[in-house]
Amino acid sequence: MSQDILLHQTSSDDKSIQRILVQSSSKAVINAPLEKIDITEWVFTLSDAEYQSCSTAHYAGGTSTNSDGKRMSINVEMVGPGLILEHYVEDISERYHCRLISLSDVLAPQGRTRIQVRWEMIATALTENTCELTNNVVTGATDDYLAFLEKNGVPYEAAKEAMQKALDAHNHEETPNFAKSIERKALSAS
Repeated sequence: MSQDILLHQTSSDDKSIQRILVQSSSKAVINAPLEKIDITEWVFTLSDAEYQSCSTAHYAGGTSTNSDGKRMSINVEMVGPGLILEHYVEDISERYHCRLISLSDVLAPQGRTRIQVRWEMIATALTENTCELTNNVVTGATDDYLAFLEKNGVPYEAAKEAMQKALDAHNHEETPNFAKSIERKALSAS
């Protein structure tokens, strides 16, 4: 296993990032009953156009499988000044809980590097006809990323602060739009 892969298994169903760089959480209401929601199905059937409509910073989205046959969500988006190419592999694939893991390429003005990203979405019932979507994103610093910062003379804390600000802004924009997209899919299946 590459040193850049920062996930380690702490129990049979939990994976965590060892060197957390930043994390962001955002919530939004889905106006559909919980039993009509299937977040994992939504992620792996999300069209390119629908993905792009969820954020002004989303450029492309699609699906594939990795060499182990696990489903992947492939996304291209801008977070701050970096274009990120994400290769999310399914980790938890439940109706109300989807967790994806990516070793993501970042194309920044100073060059290319890699970060680890864990994207997790959870739906919980609020009422009989509404749910809450929680969208959690955690990024991890790879050895490559730390070397990239050093090579470019960027202090770790400054990079962390800038990434936190950019990730929070991005997450707060996309989460309500993800909720609306999940809602449309849930209600169209009725």
